[in-house]
Formats: sequence, structure tokens, C-alpha cells
Amino acid sequence: MTGTADPLEPGKGEGTNTGKLWGGRFAGGPSPELDALSRSTHFDWRLTPYDLAGSRAHANALHRAGLLSDADHAELLRGLAVLGERYAAGELHPDPTDEDVHGALERLLLEEVGPDVGGRLRAGRSRNDQIATLFKVFLRDHARVIGGHVLDLVGALATQAEAHLGSEETGGTGPTIMPGRTHLQHAQPVLLSHHLMAHAWALLRDVDRLADWDARVAGDSPYGSGALAGQSLGLDPTGVAAELGFTGSTANSIDGTASRDFVAELAFVAAQIGVDVSRIAEEVILWATHEFGFVTLHDSWSTGSSIMPQKKNPDISELARGKAGRLIGNLSGLMATLKALPLAYNRDLQEDKEPVFDSVDTLEVLLPAFTGQVATLVFHGERTADLAPRGFSLATDIAEWLVRQDVPFRIAHELAGACVRACEERGIELHELSDEEFAAISPHLTPGVREVLTAAGSVASRDGRGGTAPVRVREQHAELVARAAELRGRLA
Repeated sequence: MTGTADPLEPGKGEGTNTGKLWGGRFAGGPSPELDALSRSTHFDWRLTPYDLAGSRAHANALHRAGLLSDADHAELLRGLAVLGERYAAGELHPDPTDEDVHGALERLLLEEVGPDVGGRLRAGRSRNDQIATLFKVFLRDHARVIGGHVLDLVGALATQAEAHLGSEETGGTGPTIMPGRTHLQHAQPVLLSHHLMAHAWALLRDVDRLADWDARVAGDSPYGSGALAGQSLGLDPTGVAAELGFTGSTANSIDGTASRDFVAELAFVAAQIGVDVSRIAEEVILWATHEFGFVTLHDSWSTGSSIMPQKKNPDISELARGKAGRLIGNLSGLMATLKALPLAYNRDLQEDKEPVFDSVDTLEVLLPAFTGQVATLVFHGERTADLAPRGFSLATDIAEWLVRQDVPFRIAHELAGACVRACEERGIELHELSDEEFAAISPHLTPGVREVLTAAGSVASRDGRGGTAPVRVREQHAELVARAAELRGRLA
């Protein structure tokens, strides 16, 4: 018809889908409101290097399948390389008309190599398998970065633990002892090193989760799934998977395009890391108070007050505690988006990126700061050692000492409780009871009980595997360091 542009003729019929990968069957472009709602370049432009890598691999697959001439293949690779260089130099930007990173890069590639060559790249792939593939590559890269930061924090905890293990064997100072707590009440004395490494083991499990996640994702490249039914052009999904760092490709094209459990799982691990860091943060906040007095914060890793000159605030820990809620919220929002989505792809999945991008960014900023704070904490061992035996925290030691004297634990528990009651009535601690007062409570309570009425004696007695005895904690430290090194190797 006169005046109607041929949508297949280069340079014509593009008004309906400039910067988009669709539009041939539409007589006009989207409304401004729909355009604004659909646009995602403001958050997915960061995927540009991954999109370009995927396009290079796809061009190679088209060439191997005989669908690109040598000349066209070379020109496409040249054009993609130019776009990559411009992006790295900060000179490549999306246009307001671009719907997403994929459409923007296709438009820019067409400008670079021309429509005859550039228009061949889209054959055999869809945005659906394209985004699922490159998103996995992006998240795998950043999971390694996050895992490295977590291991750095583990290293800071391990270094602090080693510094407070003491050097009793060479006649030096003993290990630092602190009050162990349950329900935040005095429970039993423990080594500070034992307590710090409890946090480190939790973080190592987080790194282990990241490594397990990566192994699952690595074997499941969605490339070749097309929109949902696969492709018919004889392309090689496993070859592209290998080029992009995967160990295998998806067995089901519908699952390849529609599943986002890999995003949700990473969001969960990110949230769990946030929670584990928040638990350390809460303790640092408490320990830095005047009432506890366990630690002093380094000036470079704390802040002051705009009105109170004396303040030294644990802002890093407070921000870590707050950001844990943000990470949990990202996971919750993502799960709500995925709930009840029918197969296969749905546009709802555009909402999968911002939450996990935010989780990645949050941890990559938070973890180095938190590690610096932990590494520079100054612990006050005299204070923690003074408080360790208080609050009748040696009562269990009395009960277990009685068991070793062949007293049934039921009776031993009652006798230890009677000792606590006697101390409460007099306002004293357990070690302040006289030999006569012990004997009055029970003839089983001979002067030998005093061997467990010190914090040092208490911790030394707990020498089973996993216990807080110095000999076990030193072994644990070596085990922790070895495990951290093993996980760093897995991430690499």
C-alpha cells in the first residue's frame, strides 16, 4: 500500500520498536506509560559485559552451524569488541528509547556493523534464554566476590582468636576467658577464641552454600532454550555453555527459561550471610558499651556524635544489623514474585533482578567495612576474665565434679543448686564459700571441689571435641584455617 513502510526493509518501519526486540505486528509504538513501565535499562545496563559475552558465544555458535559466513562472523565479533571497549571506557550508554540492555545493545551493534550483518545475530535465541543465561554468569561472578569477602571476615575472626589463645606452653600469658551466655545470662566460662570462632564456622557454612550453589548453576546453562521450546537451527548449546564457563546445559527448555530458583537461592544465602554478620554486630554493639566494657573500637572504624563529644559509635555494626533486614526483605519480595507463576516465561520475571542486585551490592560494600572493624577491635581480657566466673557460672562445674565423685547427676544438680542458693543468701560467689559451708551442704563437697571453682579450671575441664578447653580450641583453630583455605580454593 502506498505510504506504508516495509517493516523488513532496513531503516524503515522501526518507529514501533526502536531499541526493542519486538514490534513487527504492531501498527504503532507503545504508549509513553507502557514504555516507562517496561523500561529496565536503569538497572540492567550493568549486565552489558555479560550480554556481550553471550552474544560473542552465540555468534560463534551461528558460525559453527553454517549460518554466518566467515566475513559476517568476523564483523560481528569486531562490532561486539568495539561495544565492549566503549562500555569499559564509560562511553557506551543506553538511549531513552531502549527498553532493556538487550535491545539497547542490538541497536548499538546495528549502528556499528550495519543491519545486514547485525540483524543476523538474533537468529536462534530469545530474550528469555538470553537473560537467564547471562544472569547466571553475572551472579556466579559476584557470588565469588561475596564469598571472598566472607572468607576475609573469617580470617579476621581467626586472627583475633589466635591472638587471644595465649602462650601457656612457653610460660606466657594464658588464653583470654570470657563469660559464656545463654538467654544473655551468665552460663559458663568460655575462651574468647572459642566464642569468636563460633561465628567464623557459621560464616564458613555460608561460603560452603555459595560453592554448592555455584556447582548447581554451573551445570545448567539455559542457552538454546529459545523462548521456551528450544531452537531449530542446529546450534550447539553445550559448546556455548563451555565458552561461558558452564559445565553443562539445561535438559528442559521450559525449565531453562522459566526457573529462577537460582536467583532465590542466592538471595537466601545473601540473607543468611546478613543474619550471621548481624549476630556478630549485635555482640560488638553490646561489648562496646560501658556496662560490658569488653572491647574498644578503633577510631577509623567508628563514628562520633554531632552534639556529644565523648561518643564513639559502632556505626558499622549498627548498619550491618539494619542491612540484614534489607537482605531478608529482598529475599521475601523475590519469593512473592515467583509464587504461582505459570510456565514458561512471564514478564513478572523482570522483577527478579533489582532485589538480588541490591543484595549483591549491599554485601560487597558491607563486608569489607565489617571485616575492618573486627580486625581492629581491642579486647579487654582483664574485664572479661573478671566477669567470667560471676553469676554462679561455675555451678555446672560443681555438679559435674560431683558426678566424677560417683554422685548421681540428679543429686549433684540439686547440691550445686543448694550452693547457689547459699551464695545468693549471703551475696557472695561460689568460690567464696568456705570449706565448712560446702561440707554443711553435703559431705560430698570436699575441699577438692575448689579445683573447678576457677574460670581457668572450668574451661580446661571441657576437653572433649568441640569443647572450650585451650588444647581443643587450638586444634579447632587449625581446623578452621584449613577449612577456610579449602573453601577459598573452591571459589577460585
